[in-house]
Amino acid sequence: MENQPLLTPYQLGNLSLKNRVVMAPMTRSRADNPDNAATELTAQYYRQRASAGLIITEGTQVSPQGVGYINTPGIYSEAQVKGWQLVTEAVHAKEGKIFAQLWHVGRISHPDFHNGALPVAPSAINPNDKAFTPLGFKDTVTPRALETHEVQAIVQDFKKAAANAVQANFDGVELHASNGYLFHQFFSKVSNQRTDQYGGSIENRARFLFETLDAVKEVIDLSRVGVRLNPSLHGMSGITVDEETIPTFEYIVKRLNDYNLAYVHLSEPFTPVEGVPYAVTEIAKHFRPLYNGTLIINKGFNQETGNQIIADGLADLVAFGVPFIANPDLPERFAQNAGLNTPDKNTFYAGGVNGYVDYPALTEVAVN
Repeated sequence: MENQPLLTPYQLGNLSLKNRVVMAPMTRSRADNPDNAATELTAQYYRQRASAGLIITEGTQVSPQGVGYINTPGIYSEAQVKGWQLVTEAVHAKEGKIFAQLWHVGRISHPDFHNGALPVAPSAINPNDKAFTPLGFKDTVTPRALETHEVQAIVQDFKKAAANAVQANFDGVELHASNGYLFHQFFSKVSNQRTDQYGGSIENRARFLFETLDAVKEVIDLSRVGVRLNPSLHGMSGITVDEETIPTFEYIVKRLNDYNLAYVHLSEPFTPVEGVPYAVTEIAKHFRPLYNGTLIINKGFNQETGNQIIADGLADLVAFGVPFIANPDLPERFAQNAGLNTPDKNTFYAGGVNGYVDYPALTEVAVN
């Protein structure tokens, strides 16, 4: 494709993005220190990828309760804020833009992370999945249902995390309301059987998200806030599509028009959903008419399909995950129609330098 929409600038509120290639949030499990803080190594990793129009960080938990995977960074302590300041300084030095993804995994956790205490969730329903613990993968357990006041306390955890992100000089934040984690658990009837104001109707099951947005806007302008959603997630993290799933996400996306967000970030289905009753197979095509603001689309795109979906008017930006792991200069490779490095899946979560900051850029390949 001679003229590549992916490589054209984009105005995201008052942020000028140099292209429409977004680095998707990806857990890399490199915060292997007592503070679960980002480090100089984290800063190097994101600095290498600062040619993206926008970087969205790996999920960063808003509280100790929110953790569900080994060696993931947090954003609730002073040490963690300082760690993230290293990252934002490194990215901004390369004229990049970076949002922090704010995360609470809810029931996709394990007592090993909580001194034996149960993970929390909307309802006491086991997702029957696996948790990635310090001792390897373990079966998830039946979580403890949150009390009403505890839900409201988690809203405040997200507000504090957003304030910490501002202190760490992030350009914005993304609420991780996707992939079967805590917000998503509230949205879905299969995981939310509450009888208070956070359960029952679609409006009630979405309430936690909108209360969080209303709290977060007190510490950061909503034009610097994104929301990530995965409407057709099915058969993962204990989430299955039912007759109210897509109407729930339609309600959420339409209502987000009132919030003047930076963007809504949608994922195409993670698993094939053809033949799954009530599922939507083409997420961008379905939800683009419902949302008036900036739309990011993610999941399995390459250079050709990424350019095409923007050209078709179905998304404004495209988020790339795995290609950015092995190709720190992904936009430049697109510009030159160059080949891509192959990622080593064995090092995705392995810790250390290998498979993290040692993939060569095109300039390094040319020198060699």
